[in-house]
Amino acid sequence: MRSRLLWRRSATAAGLYSAVALGIVGTVIASRVLGLESFGVYATALAVASFFQSLLDLTVEESLTKFGFRYVAAEDWGRLHRLLARALELKLLGGALGSIALLLLAPFANELFGSSGLTAAVLAAAALPLVQSPENVAATVLLLRGRYDVRGAYMAFSMALRLTAIAIGTQIGVWQTIALIVVAQTIATAVIGVLGLSAFRRFPSAEHAPLGEDRRGIVSFVLQSSLATGMLSLRGTLSPLLLGIVAGPTQVGLLRIAQAPQGGLAAASSPVRLVLLTEQTRDWEAGQERDVVAGVRRYMAAAAGLMIVAVPVFMITMPWLVRVVFGTQYESAVTAARIILVAAAVQLVLGWTKSLPVTIGRPRLRIVTHGIETLVLLPLVLVFGLEWGVTGAALAILVSTLVFAVVWAVVLVRLAREVDERHTARTATGVHTA
Repeated sequence: MRSRLLWRRSATAAGLYSAVALGIVGTVIASRVLGLESFGVYATALAVASFFQSLLDLTVEESLTKFGFRYVAAEDWGRLHRLLARALELKLLGGALGSIALLLLAPFANELFGSSGLTAAVLAAAALPLVQSPENVAATVLLLRGRYDVRGAYMAFSMALRLTAIAIGTQIGVWQTIALIVVAQTIATAVIGVLGLSAFRRFPSAEHAPLGEDRRGIVSFVLQSSLATGMLSLRGTLSPLLLGIVAGPTQVGLLRIAQAPQGGLAAASSPVRLVLLTEQTRDWEAGQERDVVAGVRRYMAAAAGLMIVAVPVFMITMPWLVRVVFGTQYESAVTAARIILVAAAVQLVLGWTKSLPVTIGRPRLRIVTHGIETLVLLPLVLVFGLEWGVTGAALAILVSTLVFAVVWAVVLVRLAREVDERHTARTATGVHTA
């Protein structure tokens, strides 16, 4: 059993790291083949698509993970079937709204960002939110079966399709590249749909049962998760758009290059975060709350030790890396990349902050923490971006990340105290805890 668990964790890491490597190669190809200005249009159009996809999508996968594990543990298959059906319906609705928003924005994109080519690029990306919308529901079913290794392999497959689309499309033009990315995503969604359906059919069949007293909790969870995701959308996708408005699409392209360290370090922790989400949610539902908090502390200590070694190395080699990987035309992104490297290191140490609120059933924590982070970030992007372009945007990211870290430090201390108090109370009353 232990060897099987180790194999699945290793396979998950291999799949996710392969996906990241393929994504980086795709960015390198797009930046080199399209050139500085066209790559800026490409990056801006995808940022617009990501923004509306995240903003209008209902984040049901987190409640699906939390309550799904609860129903699996209780063998309440009727409620599990009902929950999955409603989740899929909501995801499709959110995807459709995102696509409609892109179609409405597209005619004004050139004027909004002060650059030609964006209208066609945004139109090409319009179908992306809809065709991608069922993906996370199917992937969550795999998590409920404990098959995060299959999800990792799917991510690698999906990014391989996207890389192929980029390699072909960049030989033709920007909007053609994005159109082929939509085709690649359609194929990938179909594949994960088949995998998710196969995993779903391994649960015992049952008639849909009303969610009953859980309905209010699930609806609240979905709304809070969606609001938190909206905050993430504002942080991750609106900030490049604001930079594009005040400084132009070329600066957005440079920001995409400068964020390479951020993407790389986020990817480095993604297998661990996926395992944490799956296993810690299961442990929390089993009453092993202190083990969950201890696991978070171990993760932070290991991540901080790794960053103390890695950050100085990448800080020194950053100019060489940018020149070799992306080309000399992107050298003006070096300072911004160094700044974002520091922010990315802090974010890696805090990688557990995305999964823990789901694990403990408090999605509002993400709303508060990301809300504060976003309130700091967006005004600074406008002010600093107008003054210093991509370097100013990088500074805004660093400042907001540090604020985010301070807020979560306070939250974790309070959570640990609550868990210890509950454990002490149960011990005093003779209630067994794991």
